[in-house]
This record gives sequence, C-alpha cells and structure tokens, in this order.
Amino acid sequence: MAKAHTYKRDHINTDEIIPARYLNTDNMAELATHCMEDLDTEFVKKCKTGDCIVAGDDFGCGSSREHAVWALQGAKVGAVIAKSFARIFYRNCINCGFYPIELDGATEKINTGDEIEIDYKKGVINNKTQKKEIKFKPLPDFAIEIVNDGGLLEHIKKSR
Repeated sequence: MAKAHTYKRDHINTDEIIPARYLNTDNMAELATHCMEDLDTEFVKKCKTGDCIVAGDDFGCGSSREHAVWALQGAKVGAVIAKSFARIFYRNCINCGFYPIELDGATEKINTGDEIEIDYKKGVINNKTQKKEIKFKPLPDFAIEIVNDGGLLEHIKKSR
C-alpha cells in the first residue's frame, strides 16, 4: 500500500525534482536527500518507501538528466503518476528501471494522502481511500521487462 503525494500543477521540471546544485554526484542515496526540495521542502521527510508522486501535465520537463530519476529511486518513490511526461524524462524512467504512469486527470482522481495499490501489468490503480478503481494504459511488455530487470543496462546484460 502506497501513499499519494499529489502536486496539483503542471510542468514540474527536473530542476524541481533534483536541483542542479546537487548534480555533482550520481549516488542515489545522496540525491534522495534533496529530492523535490525546491517544490516541497518536507517531501523527503513525508515520503515512505513505495509512496507515489501524482502530478499534472509534462512531469519531468526541462534538462534531460538521469539524476532526476535517480533521486526519485533513491527516495524510494514507487511511481510517478502524471497526466503526461516530458518525452526524455519518460524514457529515462524506463531506462533507469522506474515505472512512469500516464493517467489523464491524475490530480483530480488521486489526492494527497490517498492510500493506493498499483497493478502495473493490468494497468489498475486501486484507490483504497476513495474506494475507486482507476484504469491506466500499462507500459508495453518490452518496457515492463526493462523496468523489472532494473533498467536498460541490466536488461541488456540479462539478455546476453
């Protein structure tokens, strides 16, 4: 069971996910300590393992940096559910082994504090708080394999 952290806004950029001043490391644990801090100074304290970020349109816009995904992974975020994602960020998620969920009207369907369970394969979010089942289009099987293998590099190693 995950808790939702909902940000009712569009265009949350990579500099808000992990500010550029911390890009001097690729250590996920270190990046995690600054995850989302320019948007929500309390995020790291509030976020528990598996919790999800819910946002509007164009999540991850701005600079194309893997560090943004690594910060989310280091903070143990389970998934980001957004109306849409910036294209490069979306692909960085998959390449780094992190599942992005596109859901039209995400911020209207899931509120901060809602308890949710996600079936990634079936494309279903069970909002336990609101007692609603929310469907989303799951990633194609090849992308799920990459995510489950821990990212593109691990997937390639496994495939050889």
